[in-house]
Amino acid sequence: MLRELRIENLLLIERAELRLGPGLNVLTGETGAGKTVLAHSLDLLMGGKAKKGIVRVGTPEAWVEGVFDLPPEWHQDRELADLMERVPAGSEEVVLGRRVSETGRTSAFVGGRSASASDLQMLASRLIAFYGQHEHRRLTIGSNQLAMVDGAAGLGQQELLGEYSKIFKRHRDLNRELEELLGRDMARERDLGLLRFELGEIEAASLIEGEKQGLSEERDRLRHSEGLREAAAGAGARLRGDEQLEGATGLLAAARDSLSGLRGVDPVLDELSGRVDSLALEAEDVGVELGRYLDGVDADPGRLAELEERLDLIDRLERKHGGSVESVLAHADWCRGEIDRLEGGESREAELSEEIATAAAALASVAGEIGAARKRAAAGLASRVTADLGELAMDGAELTIDLPPEEGGPGPHGAESAEFMLAPNPGIPAQPLRDTASGGELSRVMLALAASGTGDRRTLVFDEIDAGIGGNTAVAVGDRLREVADGRQVLAITHLPQVAGRASTHFSVEKQAHSGAVSAVVRTLDEEAVVSEIRRMMGAGEDDEAATRHARQIVAANR
Repeated sequence: MLRELRIENLLLIERAELRLGPGLNVLTGETGAGKTVLAHSLDLLMGGKAKKGIVRVGTPEAWVEGVFDLPPEWHQDRELADLMERVPAGSEEVVLGRRVSETGRTSAFVGGRSASASDLQMLASRLIAFYGQHEHRRLTIGSNQLAMVDGAAGLGQQELLGEYSKIFKRHRDLNRELEELLGRDMARERDLGLLRFELGEIEAASLIEGEKQGLSEERDRLRHSEGLREAAAGAGARLRGDEQLEGATGLLAAARDSLSGLRGVDPVLDELSGRVDSLALEAEDVGVELGRYLDGVDADPGRLAELEERLDLIDRLERKHGGSVESVLAHADWCRGEIDRLEGGESREAELSEEIATAAAALASVAGEIGAARKRAAAGLASRVTADLGELAMDGAELTIDLPPEEGGPGPHGAESAEFMLAPNPGIPAQPLRDTASGGELSRVMLALAASGTGDRRTLVFDEIDAGIGGNTAVAVGDRLREVADGRQVLAITHLPQVAGRASTHFSVEKQAHSGAVSAVVRTLDEEAVVSEIRRMMGAGEDDEAATRHARQIVAANR
């Protein structure tokens, strides 16, 4: 339900806030007072294009906001998942907004966060059905006509459509997989050859995770083997000594000997003597280790070449397959899987063909049940609407509903589409509704459909549905609008008192001039103001007592 509609700087309206209620809401006013602003504002909320000159003169931008009850089922709707993230958790309402600059550029908002016009269209079309003299696209779209038939059949409360959708998706996915597999037959051997080559290259390398670091370290040692040998030899000579030079170990041994004779005399000297002992032992140990290191330094050029070749191979494979040994090994696993899949292609084709046949049989069975329900519902719906049309100034008109089979077999919504056919007068062949009905006739057909139980629970908006009618027909239209509004929300823009008098909530728009500027003011009318407005709509003045009594009777009769 639309709770609030806020309009700012749109055409004649400087600022307006409509708090709509359940049931029938009406908007009335003099011709040219600004009733069409409501139509423009709703069209903007539904993602429509901003018309030229829609921003009030002298203002930088126009705003429209609609506050709607948030349908609980939206939280489970996968198609709306991204948009629902913009709605605060636990919220019971959603705010749609549209801003139009004076240059004509527009911005859309959902829950106060930026969105696109298509986002608004997706959401608002699930909340509002708008019907005016030039707004009947919904009736002329086959999928929407089919949805009306499904609503009349009660399919929305059953699991058949959901079951059909699952089977249809599986059937479609299986066919796509088979088409892809068949399309790869010619390229299969080429792909297998490439995959086998890449896998063989990786397997021949016998890669080991972590080996690259060890190989790199060994290569660096071999590249600097001469320098390492010279450094180890020089350091060892200075520690151990040689024929020309007394080593550090000998000097430390002499120092130790010179101190050992006075041990136990002075604790301080004893502590220093102990440190000299440690230095002597450490120097001797390091000298031995340097000797062993020198013996182990390998200067084999063949080993260096072998390491360079191995590291080049690893680098080349890493560049080809992801940049690391881990990614190379992962690519090898993928190649094995692809080889198995391609080598098993023929057997998979047979499996797919069997699965497709099973899915097709299940699809046909469920589609048959849906089609039978639609056929029964279409006949009953057409009969009820035809009976109503006689009371809505369309005597002799007949609505029929054709359910032609979908071309190419069952589609996403079943095995048939829907086409509403209208014969406006006896003896005239029925033609598609989109080709034959005028704007007023389409509005009345929609009203009759809404009254006939199509399962559509959105807010219905009728703009000038009563154009070109009066008298008893206007009374019938008002009665039908009140009936349709029982348990749901309807908003009607009207110029007939017979319609306005049946409203639960009544708004009026009035043009006012102030300081040389003209603006439209929207007011919510209390009961006494409703009487005055209905009297005005009857063409009577304030001093017309008979018209005032009649207006009071109209209001009282519908309270």
